[in-house]
Amino acid sequence: MLRWIVAVCALMLALPVQAEDGYDLWQRYRPVEAGYAIPATSIVSEGTTPTLTAAAQELERGLSGLSGKMIETGTLRDNAIIIGTPSGSAAIALLNPDLTKAGEEGYVIRTTRLNDKPVTIIAANRDIGVLYGVFEYLKLIQTRQPLTSLNITDAPKVKLRVLNHWDNLDGSVERGYAGTTIWDWWKLPDVKHPRYTDYARANASVGINGTVLNNVNSNAVSLSPPYIAKTAALADIFRPYGIKVYLSARFSAPIEEGGLKTADPLDPQVRAWWKAKSDEIYAAIPDFGGFLVKANSEGQPGPQDYKRSHADGANMLAEALKPHGGIVMWRAFVYSHEKPDDRHKQAYDEFKALDGQFADNVLVQVKNGAIDFQPREPFHPLFGAMPKTPLMMEFQITKEYLGFSTHLAYLGQYYEEALKADTFANGKAGNTVAKVVEGAVDNHTLTGIAGVANIGMDRNWSGSDFDQANWYAFGRLAWNPQASSRAIADDWARMTLSNDPAFVAPVVDMMMTSRETVADYMTPLGLHHLMDTGHHYGPGPWVDNLERADWNPVYYHKADINGIGFDRMKTGSNAIAQYTPKAAKLWADPKTMDERYLLWFHHLPWDHKVKSGRSLWDEVVVTYSKGASDVTTMRNRWASLKPYVDAERFDTVATNLMIQEREARWWRDASVAYFQSISKRPLPAGYAAPEKTLDYYRSLKFPYAPGN
Repeated sequence: MLRWIVAVCALMLALPVQAEDGYDLWQRYRPVEAGYAIPATSIVSEGTTPTLTAAAQELERGLSGLSGKMIETGTLRDNAIIIGTPSGSAAIALLNPDLTKAGEEGYVIRTTRLNDKPVTIIAANRDIGVLYGVFEYLKLIQTRQPLTSLNITDAPKVKLRVLNHWDNLDGSVERGYAGTTIWDWWKLPDVKHPRYTDYARANASVGINGTVLNNVNSNAVSLSPPYIAKTAALADIFRPYGIKVYLSARFSAPIEEGGLKTADPLDPQVRAWWKAKSDEIYAAIPDFGGFLVKANSEGQPGPQDYKRSHADGANMLAEALKPHGGIVMWRAFVYSHEKPDDRHKQAYDEFKALDGQFADNVLVQVKNGAIDFQPREPFHPLFGAMPKTPLMMEFQITKEYLGFSTHLAYLGQYYEEALKADTFANGKAGNTVAKVVEGAVDNHTLTGIAGVANIGMDRNWSGSDFDQANWYAFGRLAWNPQASSRAIADDWARMTLSNDPAFVAPVVDMMMTSRETVADYMTPLGLHHLMDTGHHYGPGPWVDNLERADWNPVYYHKADINGIGFDRMKTGSNAIAQYTPKAAKLWADPKTMDERYLLWFHHLPWDHKVKSGRSLWDEVVVTYSKGASDVTTMRNRWASLKPYVDAERFDTVATNLMIQEREARWWRDASVAYFQSISKRPLPAGYAAPEKTLDYYRSLKFPYAPGN
């Protein structure tokens, strides 16, 4: 009894002081309503490894919170939950569940009988699978699924499921909108904040198994001995939750940290330095994951500085890491000052020819689209074009171009759209981006998905309550790239906010249309890169004075008195030729294509008639206006759901929607004012003129916008 009392007190102390401030994410574990039965009387775990201990503690925490009563541990009785592996649990070994499909990280959840007692088992081949199974079992309860006759087997389809933190050593976060970095580098390795463990719990609950701790625009100091010790302290905290740590490696570190005169990847001294550095890191962190590298892009150093290829640079690092089992994630987001061609083409042009030249512990990390995380992009042409090289998807969870943390934009739908796109690789339909990433198209076993994190020190972790859903959806889709983003949104809403069907249905509908709404009022009909300078906050379609052409919005929309859009057909940059013929055919004809990509691929006259029967000019205005009005609809829908949500989080979301409504109108008005000044055409009947003058919108400045 005393142990139970202590456990209850520990559980209460573990809860944040403000229980509904968003800190608990989707792991709230609040008591279920009357009428939903949880047939769990005890927890039986024979293992004492750190991961099995974490699994047992999470199950006890979750079941106690959800049932409203303490769950006994250690006693086999009717309706016990037995967790473990066949090698570590006599009970699991006796029951001998079929774990052949579970693999190294998967699990089985099954209701069965042991010693004539009804029990539920959560079994796996490895401890980490048990932990993932525990989170799945708790999700079943949180979403009010039946717990009888369970027979679930699940395993991840992707090997590496990694967060990329764009966090700097000074505490700032590039393109982060949830406060400062959660890594207190100054106090590490001595001070280990409980938030680090909660971070690990949240990631493990959705199957994320890796984290890159520092910005891709990296600082060589991250590889110095003091910072290796700090990284090791975090690795120790994350290890029980199956999470490996990685570091962004600055390519010029041999010069800046090693005192060498060169970072040439073919120089023997440089190779020796990286080998010694890797040995040093693995001595402190035996399960270190490896390096993420941004090279020869946006001014970052790289192998091309020495007339070497990306493969030369990646393979040098891969050689240093391979004895330890480490991998290199080499980013394909490249555009250099020396290449004035369409940025859409640059990554393909630089990497396609290198297919087959990368070491077997290298993944090329490719953004979902070829420009830069725009509200909508066609899938990147490299997917399906490098059959001899494993390609790692890179999504952005932080909303750099989708309204920061104040605009509601559920990105699960965005990720699913990209993953379901058909590459027609090998000339065959059905070879989707998801299957390429899973390695199913070209039989790769090293596979991965990365997400640029939206996590910071804000109490709710992500800057807004609904942005938590994007972190959650990323993890779920990294585990299974073919999952349904609607089903994921449904789970998240139930776990995070309310299980009442009167709440869940309208909220999920709102989430599923929210990204489309943002695209409508920011970048309709395939327009892109229209944001203002530097901070990427607010509209700036008029910007034309930046250092290089492809930093300017005018470069992308190419609007003039005659028309608008970027011609990527044979008559223009011919970027369309980078796609397989069957994929390219989907966008080739402006009369039949999906018009959401219309101006991405075509420069068309303002009088071009679109599918609605309207002129292109009228359709631009109508779509901008629809996006703005749809935010008002979202705001009104949320207001009607007040009875279902606690006051604190309801008010926070309501305030954000108020901001989004105002800024959506700003995007609409500023953009329409500018494009009308170019097209010289009247607004369609019934559509209001912009509230203020174009000069007013152009005069707005935001020197201290967050995430800059």
